[in-house]
Amino acid sequence: MTKSYSIVALKGDGIGPEVTEATVRVLEATEKKSSFKLNILYGEAGAHCIAEHSTNLPKETIELIKQSNACLKGPMTTPEEAGAPVSVAVTLRRMFGLYANVRPCRSFPNVESLKPNIDLVVVRENTEGLYSGVESLLAPGVGIALRIITREASFKVADFAFKLAMQRRKHLTYIHKGNILRITDGIFKDAVKEAQKNYPEVEVDDLHIDAATMQLIKQPEKYDVMVTTNLFGDILSDEAAQVTGSLGLAAGANIGATYGMFEPVHGSAPKYTGMNRVNPIATIMAGAMMLDWLGEKVAAKKIEDAIIEVLKEGKVRTHDLGGEAKGTEITDAIIAKI
Repeated sequence: MTKSYSIVALKGDGIGPEVTEATVRVLEATEKKSSFKLNILYGEAGAHCIAEHSTNLPKETIELIKQSNACLKGPMTTPEEAGAPVSVAVTLRRMFGLYANVRPCRSFPNVESLKPNIDLVVVRENTEGLYSGVESLLAPGVGIALRIITREASFKVADFAFKLAMQRRKHLTYIHKGNILRITDGIFKDAVKEAQKNYPEVEVDDLHIDAATMQLIKQPEKYDVMVTTNLFGDILSDEAAQVTGSLGLAAGANIGATYGMFEPVHGSAPKYTGMNRVNPIATIMAGAMMLDWLGEKVAAKKIEDAIIEVLKEGKVRTHDLGGEAKGTEITDAIIAKI
């Protein structure tokens, strides 16, 4: 019997619709060469929804997501004004318990990076930390934000990272600032050490966050799986993406016990809206990660191999890769390889 998956695609804001549509085209091309069926449904989400719905994530979209197997989320704009809705990504992470944010960073052929042999994954705790968004104004000009760290969330993400390390090179580095944030990062560190007991084969070391940002520049090839708290992980994974060449190549997965949401690392880049200029590979790679998570590993590899071949040939290169190709042109090249 042919397997069937219901996928909700959220096009988002800015460049979101074009990179999401590019990914859907690649997924549909892959589906034709595979033995599964994708039922892709479109939901509305993002800053453009606020005027009409007074929210960036309408109830109808939430219900659609609840009935699906996975979500492909395009980049979205999050207003920065006080009182504006929380980002769609943060809301969905909390709502569906997507506790592990997984961001692979690797060197690609014909893409300039600091080192030619980088292959690491940043695993970021996804539901708490400073991203809890618990802030208050104590007095004019005096505000506070709570950094919420729990043993439960820290252990879950540490265990996830150890499992991933077991599938890779069996090396895990945990990132913290325990010399300053002794209580909160103390909880995180203890949770990692507790999880470590179940994975004696994994080599473990740790770094302070400031040292980790330096080491990603100095010797990124040294690292395999890096696990850390929410804000530190957000910063590290963006840095790692640029170290390996371009945010236009960086994809991310948000994984929970029963659901997954997949998205590019980059933002909505509103200044490029409608210009067909942006590299869609990050979102396409997110689509490949989604297929892998669903268990369609052969199809996921088919997409990854096609991307590698296009980059290796170097004939079609978008602006971020030093070329002049349009986003649709590199999408067409990837589909041709598939």
